[in-house]
Amino acid sequence: MEDFQNILTEAKGGVLYLTINREDKMNALNFDTLEELKEIFNEIIDNKEIKAVIITGSGEKAFVAGADISEIANLNIVNARKFAENGQEIFSMIENCHKPVIAVTNGFTLGGGCELAMACHMRVATANAKFGQPEVNLGIIPGYGGTQRLTILIGRGKANELMMTGDMIDAESALQLGLVNHVLPTKAEAMAKAEELIAKIMSKAPLAIGMIVDCVNAVYMAEENGYQTEANSFARCVKSGDYKEGTSAFLEKRKPVFKGE
Repeated sequence: MEDFQNILTEAKGGVLYLTINREDKMNALNFDTLEELKEIFNEIIDNKEIKAVIITGSGEKAFVAGADISEIANLNIVNARKFAENGQEIFSMIENCHKPVIAVTNGFTLGGGCELAMACHMRVATANAKFGQPEVNLGIIPGYGGTQRLTILIGRGKANELMMTGDMIDAESALQLGLVNHVLPTKAEAMAKAEELIAKIMSKAPLAIGMIVDCVNAVYMAEENGYQTEANSFARCVKSGDYKEGTSAFLEKRKPVFKGE
């Protein structure tokens, strides 16, 4: 994978580590960083060497402290919708990725950063992480899917409260609300937990993992019958070699060796 200006990439053991690397800007998402994310996830889809993704932020102070305000300040009625739709498209790519994507959220995880974390399949936070959608302080609302995903994750009442007040919550509160899966004391320990989860998931059938992503996302799609998506996905799994391997391994009392086909 090529070098990027704002994102550090490292592939190790089938896992692609993405680090938003604008530490002097609190890792704020500017247009260029979003385009780099888009390019990376376009490649991830067809790259058989990449089995999973971990996204984090450079340094200890911030995962992503929000969008780049210097760019937001120049929006107008003509390009504002495109600005939001572009971010939504990129984050939907992450949400719909058939390979597990885990955010390791260190420090400030605000605005577009919170939206990026919520687009990932799971979130592991450090104890110093702070979450929020403070866009109301700028006279705007979340535009990268935050109004939808935050409501899905923590419920209507609490989502309304956080977005209307612009308040931040700490990692333990985020855990209690279901916004994050795990909280660990340090970034190193949070990364280790994410790697533990990834290793367990990578030992399972890749096609089934991808089907789970589709079925879970279907719950929130008004135009899609989630039960039908589940039945169709179940049938697709049964056609696979992984299904034959998994059932044979169980009957033969051995560990399965899945090939994702």
